[in-house]
Amino acid sequence: MSGKPQFDDNAVISSAMEIFWRHGYAASSIDQLTTAMGLSRSSMYKRFRDKDGLFQEVLSTYAQRVLKRMSAVQAGTKRQQLEALFHEFLPRDGKTARPPGCMLARSCTEMADLPPASQAVAREGVMGQRAILSKILREAVARGELASASDIAGLSWHFLGVLQAMMNLPQAGATSGELRRVVELAMLAWPSAPAAAARQRSGERRSSSARPGEVGMPKRASRNEDRS
Repeated sequence: MSGKPQFDDNAVISSAMEIFWRHGYAASSIDQLTTAMGLSRSSMYKRFRDKDGLFQEVLSTYAQRVLKRMSAVQAGTKRQQLEALFHEFLPRDGKTARPPGCMLARSCTEMADLPPASQAVAREGVMGQRAILSKILREAVARGELASASDIAGLSWHFLGVLQAMMNLPQAGATSGELRRVVELAMLAWPSAPAAAARQRSGERRSSSARPGEVGMPKRASRNEDRS
């Protein structure tokens, strides 16, 4: 038993996560962290080395949880999957015990205060979110739901911004209904599927072939039809 930590690692990390998530890296003190974790300073330093070591493990754990939650969302089409993913992160009715916002986004706003190793963890987590969105888009191309020429890189950044809006704008007062509307508008950036685009172009050609002022009236019945 000697040499092994005499505490629940997951519980300790979760307790520290709430402090970092709520207050940020710079504003979270060692006293706050050790009190929340129920550890002495010596135990904390022995297990995590220092505040930065603790933050790295906490942020990495947070990122893994978010990425797992994102990856678990499935739907019939890739477009539906993306919409469902955004809806998954809409604010729930009633109060939650979790701090508001995205801890990864908060950490990115603190980049100047983070040590290099923690900066790397924050970037890796955000890039992990973008990678999941890019995967959905690439699979949509493979299925014929998106044109092969679609700007996957640009769309993945666009939809990452939408995801962050779902997670962070409730702090600014955005309601669940308002954010649903944000999703509707954001999905307008999804390019039409090739087949749908071809049908639209075909319809436009038929419309343009009509003479100016001509209305698509039905053909005049033949004489035989007139007599019937």
